[in-house]
Amino acid sequence: MDNYGWLDGYLQSLDCCEKDYKAEWGWFRYMIGGKMFAALCEISEKYSKFRPGKILTLKCDPLMGEAMRNQYESIVAGFYCNKQHFISIYLDSTVPDDVMKLLRREAHRLMAATLTKKKCAEMGITMCSR
Repeated sequence: MDNYGWLDGYLQSLDCCEKDYKAEWGWFRYMIGGKMFAALCEISEKYSKFRPGKILTLKCDPLMGEAMRNQYESIVAGFYCNKQHFISIYLDSTVPDDVMKLLRREAHRLMAATLTKKKCAEMGITMCSR
């Protein structure tokens, strides 16, 4: 993962994080309550709208996502995701670790907030807002 070898462990350290590998996509997905908040994958040359490379895709508030895309060249609209609610970050970039950690925490928080109170209680998490 180039500059971000710590990323997998950091994502898995989040409350109630579930990780799986979607073989047909070649994606490592990170979920809470069965809902994806992050994914690690590699973009091949066949996707002409994106440059090839390893990426981290994260759930993101639309306004924050727009601000991040304007500030960092290597942060783009989400690859193969809702372009308004996800961003993708090229892992060969110079996006600072603290920014990566902030975005990762925010992705987890945003997705946890979509869970029902019942689901949160079953999972033993308190950050749900429903």
